[in-house]
Amino acid sequence: MSGVPTRIGRYTVARALGSGGMGEVYLAYTPAGDPVAVKVIRNDKLDPVTRGRFEKEALIARTVIGTNRVARFLDADPYADRPWLAMEYVAGRTLLACVDGGGVLPLPLVASLGALLSEGLTAVHAAGLLHRDLKPQNVILGSDGPMIIDFGLGAFMDTSQETLSHSGMIIGTVRCMPPEQASGRPQVTPAADVYALGTVLLYAATGHYPYDGTRWEAIAAQVTNADIAPDLSGAPAALVPLLESMLAHEPEDRPSLAAISNECASILAGSGTAPASARLALIAHTTAGDPPSAAGEPLSASFEKLLQEQAAPAEGGERVSPLDGPGAAEPSEDEAEPDADNPAMLLPEPAMATERQQGLPRAGSPAGRPPASRRVAGELRAQYAADLAL
Repeated sequence: MSGVPTRIGRYTVARALGSGGMGEVYLAYTPAGDPVAVKVIRNDKLDPVTRGRFEKEALIARTVIGTNRVARFLDADPYADRPWLAMEYVAGRTLLACVDGGGVLPLPLVASLGALLSEGLTAVHAAGLLHRDLKPQNVILGSDGPMIIDFGLGAFMDTSQETLSHSGMIIGTVRCMPPEQASGRPQVTPAADVYALGTVLLYAATGHYPYDGTRWEAIAAQVTNADIAPDLSGAPAALVPLLESMLAHEPEDRPSLAAISNECASILAGSGTAPASARLALIAHTTAGDPPSAAGEPLSASFEKLLQEQAAPAEGGERVSPLDGPGAAEPSEDEAEPDADNPAMLLPEPAMATERQQGLPRAGSPAGRPPASRRVAGELRAQYAADLAL
């Protein structure tokens, strides 16, 4: 495992899963032997303000409920030498790999995909977060249906042109980026995820993106030009009106996630397919012949021994989660930036999970210290109430 860490937080690393614009992803195991996916963030994302934003988003990410379509956010350490986050490990192939290797999906399966992913994004938005980097690479198709991954990384999604030019990030991102994000506007809304979902459905149905080019600058120039219509060639006629609305240039012209779900249901009804049957057909179509998950294979004796050795808590004990420990010092005034560039963080509390709303202590929380999610929610409510313009 040369170059691969043996441990990240309390997780024992088995092997690398991949790397990308945000960092490296590893298959790791909890002390009890459950597989997780741990993402370690790139060094050039580590300014104090971004760490603080990541802490807030990580705390709220743990409260997302009401969906089976989002890989569960498990834990994070925003103030490690290299920040990391642990997510539920989802076995399967990405939508990108499925389409590139097996061809585009039939219309009923695209409609099922749209309805299921809309439900997942609805739960994310209800918690007061945005995904901000939804793309075919971030949709895993496995034995339970489509799952959205890389949720919880929104704090690192800088929309500046400098970020767009990072090697390895732009090709997979700008093609799925809404005009307001590609042009560097500091504020994005849930409509940005609606646009990105439109690019995902277009790719599933046609194998191409709404805009393309050999350089990221050329792609961004097309995305941000209201006079250049998205390329919907090859899309089934019944899907075109929905895609046109989702890929509208102006955010306010895009439909709600509920409207998308309803339209996908209408497409399914028109094809004579029930939603539950379409989901099963989608699973069968995208998982046929897939090899068993590496996380489900028996571990070697040497790795089991390593797992046991690293399962012991650190001297003096270890908190259940770094997020429950004392936060790092607040950035100085000249470092701080207003949360207005992250409007999803300014949503009020009602969508918080019940136990978080009631302020119930979490096992392992330091005595006398309120749960971190409760503290952050209070900050956000106060800030939201103070600025009526929001």
